[in-house]
Amino acid sequence: MVQQPIFNSKTLSIYPVSIDTLLAFPFIGSVHAGFPSPAADFLDTSIDLNKYLIKKQSSTFFARTEGNSMIGAGITNNDLLVIDKSLEPEDGKIAVCVINGEFALKRLKVNKQGIWLLPENPKYPPLHITEENDFEIWGMVTYSIQKHY
Repeated sequence: MVQQPIFNSKTLSIYPVSIDTLLAFPFIGSVHAGFPSPAADFLDTSIDLNKYLIKKQSSTFFARTEGNSMIGAGITNNDLLVIDKSLEPEDGKIAVCVINGEFALKRLKVNKQGIWLLPENPKYPPLHITEENDFEIWGMVTYSIQKHY
């Protein structure tokens, strides 16, 4: 079954989550990047990705990214984001925001001068949020999942 987004914009497609299905996969623990390990000896346990990635089902959503403004944070075009709307916004964290009706994925900078939305790509300018902006912090990114070939 192909899941349909509940919202589409130029920068994000938002999907609901479900933890009704068990997504258990063999779990081998840590993987060392230097020397081979007989990992098959440790396949006795499993990990449920739903339980690992989703802490609060009612406030968690998936989003598919479009664009490359967050490439410096390791978030690239077509990545899958896990977003939790119940988390409090924090300075330095990555947030999904709505600015003047459009979704934006940026790093939050909160200081005495106000709120800034910072891209992680020098090709894009920071955005200072002012009273003229229709602005909402929609949710906080908890995971970014990339497809590696």
